Amino acid sequence: MSDAYERERQNNSRLSELSAKVSALRGVTVDIYDNARAQDVIDDTTNTFSSMGTSLKGSAGRLGRMAASGNKVAIMKLAGTIVGTALLLWFIWGLFV
Repeated sequence: MSDAYERERQNNSRLSELSAKVSALRGVTVDIYDNARAQDVIDDTTNTFSSMGTSLKGSAGRLGRMAASGNKVAIMKLAGTIVGTALLLWFIWGLFV
């Protein structure tokens, strides 16, 4: 009888160890899933900034062509846009510093 109780105790001990290992594995799996989701967010952000860079290059090209055309009104609009942007950035910088 004593052997049967000892075996039952060993089985319970092993079962507890196995349960702890399964819980640890579940935690690792959740961490991997969270990391993969975060990686998707990073990839999406990279794509967004890449798209914004392409749009900015296109806008700069159009502004350059407009200035090269020699149209005085267009040149004044370009200068106003540049000065306005610089003032806006200076104002925003002042808010955070």
